[in-house]
Amino acid sequence: MSVFGKLEGGLRPALFYGNNWISLIGGALTTASAFVLVGFWVVSIFGHGGSSNPYVGIIVDLFLPGLFVLGLLLIPVGIWVRRRALENTGEIPSVYPEIDLKDPVFRRGIEVVVAATFVNFVILGTASYRGVAYMDSPSFCGTSCHVMQPEWNAYHVSNHAGVACTECHIAPGAAGFVHAKVNGTKQLLMVIAHKFPTPIMADDKVPPAWTTCQNCHDAGKEIGDKLVVETSYGDDEKNSKTSTLLVMHVGGRDGFGSLSGIHGAHMNGIEYIATDATHQTIPWVGKKNADGSETEFLSSDAKAKPAVTVRTMDCIDCHNRAAHSFSTPEEALNKSMGQGTPSATLPFVHKEGIALLKASYNSQEEAETKIAAGLDAFYQTQYPAVWSGQRGAIDQAAKAITTIYGNNVFPFMKVTWGTHPNNIGHDTYTGCFRCHDGSHTSKDAKTITNDCTVCHNLVATDEASPKALVDLGIQ
Repeated sequence: MSVFGKLEGGLRPALFYGNNWISLIGGALTTASAFVLVGFWVVSIFGHGGSSNPYVGIIVDLFLPGLFVLGLLLIPVGIWVRRRALENTGEIPSVYPEIDLKDPVFRRGIEVVVAATFVNFVILGTASYRGVAYMDSPSFCGTSCHVMQPEWNAYHVSNHAGVACTECHIAPGAAGFVHAKVNGTKQLLMVIAHKFPTPIMADDKVPPAWTTCQNCHDAGKEIGDKLVVETSYGDDEKNSKTSTLLVMHVGGRDGFGSLSGIHGAHMNGIEYIATDATHQTIPWVGKKNADGSETEFLSSDAKAKPAVTVRTMDCIDCHNRAAHSFSTPEEALNKSMGQGTPSATLPFVHKEGIALLKASYNSQEEAETKIAAGLDAFYQTQYPAVWSGQRGAIDQAAKAITTIYGNNVFPFMKVTWGTHPNNIGHDTYTGCFRCHDGSHTSKDAKTITNDCTVCHNLVATDEASPKALVDLGIQ
């Protein structure tokens, strides 16, 4: 018997018993999912339209392979079911039908498989494309998973609110794409198993700035000096308003290639070692010199250079909360009062607002109720005339304070004031003083400077009406 004859003899019973709705559906699912999988692989390897969304791994690595395997399993299941049914009725043929396209039964089976495969291919392909497109949107990243609520709320009030999450969190290229798929699948499994950390910390999960931030921002751009005005309100009855003015020497790289200011000083090959997950404790710093040598600075608290990973400093070591910044109660309330709500005409609203924000609540819902009730009770008992004459302003103040709390504190995720330190500056968190603390010294007795004027000059400090603002016509 020829090879074709042997092959046909083996295929005849398989095709005969496989002509049932279970096997036909299995074949259609397997074929359609295979086509979609191959399409994803081709686009991701050779094309430029592949999605970098981390959750694309859910489809490519879990859903489609699962559907493919399910289809494969349905084929033998259908064959077994039909064979058992024919055995029970004594209808097992002595000779199986030939493989003949002229046979209407066989031809109809082939037509059903082809039609079902085409329909499933269209459905799966469209659904997969739309699913990935949706998963590329910030709303999916922030709302489909409740554990991301803190990051979602902070994202909306950041300067990057119009930038898609994947632009910052996913590195470009094949390596970033593969890492995103694997990490996204792992995150899904953690949420399903309820094994996610509380709070969720960025740690080292964010790609280096040169792969993401610098697609939009020019790290070497010469910015020069920048005037910063910080407004604050007192805890006295009149909520006394004061301003602090700083001239920040941002600097950069000028047209002649010279480096200056804060940006320039940190663009010249700086490495560091952090001994904690949030990079707040930095015992060792290394600086590359023009001759290729390196100067090492060791903190006075460290006996030797720690044997852990050395990191190259980049933008996000200082701008670590660029898109998910969480404020302190004072920062948030001062900013909100500067925008008009709560109204500074309400006596002691700053002091009472801070006290209500720092109080302990079991949930955001409880905070909303108790903040409104607490502020209302304060004015009703202490300032009844204000309570009766400015109810609208009191209600607006309560709403503003509740919003501040809701954007910064999330009891169910153990996110509270100070959970996520912001490394810009050094008033609230260690920030600049992680390295510029005067205690990081080299072997030749050089110390990383902690001279304030290197980074900024104070023009006015907590003044009610700074002359500089008056001269500029700002106040």
